[in-house]
Amino acid sequence: MAKKNYTSLTADFAVCVHQDCPMAAKCLHRTALPALLKTETYLTLINPEKCEKTAECRFYSSNAPVMFARGFTGFQKKMFPAQYKKFMNTLIDEFGRSAYFDRRNGKLALSPKEQAVVMTALHGAGITEDFPFDRYEEHIDYSE
Repeated sequence: MAKKNYTSLTADFAVCVHQDCPMAAKCLHRTALPALLKTETYLTLINPEKCEKTAECRFYSSNAPVMFARGFTGFQKKMFPAQYKKFMNTLIDEFGRSAYFDRRNGKLALSPKEQAVVMTALHGAGITEDFPFDRYEEHIDYSE
C-alpha cells in the first residue's frame, strides 16, 4: 500500500492564516498555505474573523492521510450480469460514462465519499457484502 500526499491541491483551496491556532499543525487549511504561497499569485482565504482558534473551528479539516481506493475491475466477476448492469448504470448516472470507466479501471483514485457511493450502488444491485477495491493508497484529501 503506497503512502503519499494526494497531489491535487488546487489554487482555489481555501487557506487559513492563523499560525497561533492550537490546531494549526493538524489543520489542512493551515498546512496547505506554505505550498500555495510558493506556487500561486492569488489565494482563497478563509476570513480570519470567522475562524475560532479552537478545536471546534467550523473550518477545521484534518491533514491526516485517508485511504483512497483505485479500481473495481473484480466486481463484475462476482455479480450476475443483471446485477452488474444495474450497478454500472447507477454509477454512470452518478459519475458520467468516461469518469465511471476511469474510476473502474483505477485511473482515478476514489475518495472515501466516492467509495461509499460505489458500495451503495453495489448494495442497490442486490449484493449484500462489500467487495474489496483493486488496491488502496493513502492520500491527503483536499476535497473537503
